[in-house]
Amino acid sequence: MRLSIHALLDYLIDDEADILLQIEAAEDEAAQRIIDGTMTASTTSELRPIPVEAGIGRRTWARGSGPFRVEYHATVDVERPATDISRLGATPHYALPGEAVPFLWPSRYCQSDQFARFVAETFGAFEGGAKILAMADWINSQLAYVPGSSDASTSAADTFISRKGICRDYAHLLISFARAAGIPARMVSAYAWALEPQDFHAVTEVWLDGGWHMIDATRLAPVEGLVPIVAGRDATDIAFMTIFGRADLREQTVTVTRLD
Repeated sequence: MRLSIHALLDYLIDDEADILLQIEAAEDEAAQRIIDGTMTASTTSELRPIPVEAGIGRRTWARGSGPFRVEYHATVDVERPATDISRLGATPHYALPGEAVPFLWPSRYCQSDQFARFVAETFGAFEGGAKILAMADWINSQLAYVPGSSDASTSAADTFISRKGICRDYAHLLISFARAAGIPARMVSAYAWALEPQDFHAVTEVWLDGGWHMIDATRLAPVEGLVPIVAGRDATDIAFMTIFGRADLREQTVTVTRLD
């Protein structure tokens, strides 16, 4: 499908601050092709792109003071058919490539070591992709999607206790479960067609049978309409905008429209 993407971030920055942006759709020859893409920012400083450690997408440094407005427009062709992962096997640890190994371990928001016993007792009868799907089913049935129920400090352990959250919380919990079972898992920020209300979306990727496979535990958007931006260990790595200073939000919108 061909998608039109527009993102607007409008902030008022106190004094002068460094800003790290992660809002450009990632290039991926296998699943999505960027037909055109432009990011503009109301700043006199030069925008400085840098790579992301996980190899998906890029970050961009900027500087700003006072009114700071960023807009991103893109047209993207997406060819990402929904994949049945139930028959995919888990890769033995000794066979994992370097890109997957860092995503075996606990991280700031994904305390996978705290879930080892629960995961073994609850999902021990499943293997590989079937285990991941069972985890996603459990999360979807046990959690309530409640906007405003979590904040920047909410971890997977917090979500497990409260049984509510938003997309990032669903993803953090699924990542934690997968890592507790010895399956590499990472967090992906994405634009999402058919997501209501429209916003930046967070999903999970797991390493199965030699490759990354995307899972949305919220089930709020079809996987075939997702456009990844960046990937990382958890929300720490994928924030769409990080301001190293003080700022107030004035306006923020995301629009994803299907063109074909």
